[in-house]
Amino acid sequence: MRSRLRAAVATTLAALTVVALTACAAIPTDGGVRSGQSVKDESISGVDYRPDSPVRGADQTAILRGFVAAGTGAQDDYGIARQFLAKGFAEKWNPRRGVTVLQGSGAIDRVAERELTYTLTASATVDADGEYTQAVRPTTSTLTFQFVREDGEWRIAYAPDGIILSPVSFRSVFQQRALYFFDPTYRYLVPDERWFLARSSTSTRIASALLAGPSDWLKGAVVSAFPEGTQLSLNAVTIENGTALVDLSSDALRASNDDKLRMREQLTRSLASVASVSSVSITIEGATFSAPQQDGTSARLNPDVDPRPLVDRDGKVGYATANGRIAALGGDASATVAALDPDAFSLSASGTVAAVGNASGVVVVRGREALRVDATDGLVAPTLDDLGFVWVGRAKDTSRVTAYGLGGDPHQVATTLPRGELVSFQLSRDSTRALALITTSDGPALYVMAVVRGSDRTPTTLGSPVRVQAATGDAVGAAWVNDSDVVSVGRTEAGPEVVRSTVGGQSATLPKPDGVAASVTGGSGGSILLRMSDGTVLQSTGGRWDTTGITADVLGTQR
Repeated sequence: MRSRLRAAVATTLAALTVVALTACAAIPTDGGVRSGQSVKDESISGVDYRPDSPVRGADQTAILRGFVAAGTGAQDDYGIARQFLAKGFAEKWNPRRGVTVLQGSGAIDRVAERELTYTLTASATVDADGEYTQAVRPTTSTLTFQFVREDGEWRIAYAPDGIILSPVSFRSVFQQRALYFFDPTYRYLVPDERWFLARSSTSTRIASALLAGPSDWLKGAVVSAFPEGTQLSLNAVTIENGTALVDLSSDALRASNDDKLRMREQLTRSLASVASVSSVSITIEGATFSAPQQDGTSARLNPDVDPRPLVDRDGKVGYATANGRIAALGGDASATVAALDPDAFSLSASGTVAAVGNASGVVVVRGREALRVDATDGLVAPTLDDLGFVWVGRAKDTSRVTAYGLGGDPHQVATTLPRGELVSFQLSRDSTRALALITTSDGPALYVMAVVRGSDRTPTTLGSPVRVQAATGDAVGAAWVNDSDVVSVGRTEAGPEVVRSTVGGQSATLPKPDGVAASVTGGSGGSILLRMSDGTVLQSTGGRWDTTGITADVLGTQR
């Protein structure tokens, strides 16, 4: 189901639209419903909506509006919404097929004596697996509803699957949760953001989704420690005194000792967002889950960087502080990078390797050693991964990028990005995903892709691009902020537009800073560093922009 749906989403995103909803179609439009274990909904942990039941004598329009409004009430498997449906159809309707987040209000029109249409504009959709797709450009769609008389009252005889919610209702009824998988080296935990009903059964839905595996777009870039086929053996994850009790099917017995530790880590991290859960207890078909003691080598979550901005200023390269000092990089790398007169540079997490972009190409720096790996024109700023590769994109070619080994050996990596001009390309700090900002004929477009590698960790392809909201105007650049958020910057007549987006979540436009933006990068603790055209470096953490007291000719990127 997810593969068909995600393919449809990828196609429509490439065309700058959201998931298309057509007449007589489900919400979302295609894909079957994956079988799963029943989950009993209980009280909502946030706002408890109690929508109105049908009113006697209501006409078709009132019944339709009441049915749409009843999508806020998930109690008793949307029992109130089903009251608006005909007896023969009430059990067939599947509200969990997906969610359409409404922009504005829907318009109802009559097309036949017993048929109405509901025309809407979607700001986002969520599929049956909790995957969120934000509308880059709103798309108007028309849904068809058919009616029948039962006991003298109008009831809906056909309705598309899924529910329709306003943005306010959606944020109250659904909550964002991160499922965690591993990068292929098991050094990092990688988030897969999903949206679930804010109910006491949330822990069950998180565990079930985790066992089902990552989103289609992430496959090939992340792995799970759970043996294939592992499911919950009971219908629910129960919570007793803060401990989530997770009973797995016998498939889990195939796990190695290392994987048993990783299974516990995945579950613990994924359930950590549930306020009532403080620990996890695992059993297999009711039997004790025997796992070795943790040896302290757990995977890193949301890797951070040095809080000091990395800069090139007046021929000095290093970490800058507000008192005007610049702390040099180790191994004489500062002098080597500075001598290359960089336009852009990126530093590895270890601080021992730098990728430098300048007027004559891309250079790999290790201490005093400098190796030019690409001397072609029209390159974008290089980016490093954690596995010994320097990635180089070409402004005029979005169909591929080149990953150079530190010895200069090139590996062509194909993409399925749309045509346009590549503005920036950057890898996430866990080396599993790539962020590409493109200028198209319709404006800036921002995409995230999975990095697929061979058995020797050499990158081979970039997965299907997932589009996230980009800043409007003339594209300046984009960067990873943390393991789930990205930022993009555009120049507009009103000043710089800065948009922070969660991959698999929502976006927010930050306040406009004064001046002209020149470059952007992610800072420490989820902050954003913005270099202005006069060289000043601004920082944003909670939304506002603060002056760091630092100036830079070039703002470097830390991994």
